[in-house]
Amino acid sequence: MLQNAAQSYQTNQATTATPAELTFMLYNGALKFLKLAKAGIQKSDVELINNSCQRVQSIINELIVTLNDAYPISQQFRTMYDYMLRRTIEANVRKDIGAIEEVEDFFLQFRDTWKEAMLLAKNRG
Repeated sequence: MLQNAAQSYQTNQATTATPAELTFMLYNGALKFLKLAKAGIQKSDVELINNSCQRVQSIINELIVTLNDAYPISQQFRTMYDYMLRRTIEANVRKDIGAIEEVEDFFLQFRDTWKEAMLLAKNRG
């Protein structure tokens, strides 16, 4: 019952969120699954590593398809996301916690910068 309530809440959040909020949620989701992947590597739980890395890959792919090529910065984001995707795949194949931590650091920076940008946009208007 509690699980269903939590799922309903998350679904409602996603369906009513702005594009900026959805991006923020994707960054947080990636961080959650990267943490699980690290735990999987520490426990030698191949299934947890694989499932978590695949979820991160799906999130990165979603971030890539939402880029708006009308803005020059989109190409820079695409390059970073492509790199992060490759490192996540390598981490999954090699069970490389260093690669996971590298991708995690990028996501932390993106998320924190995105949060600041959302606050600035909100305060302006």
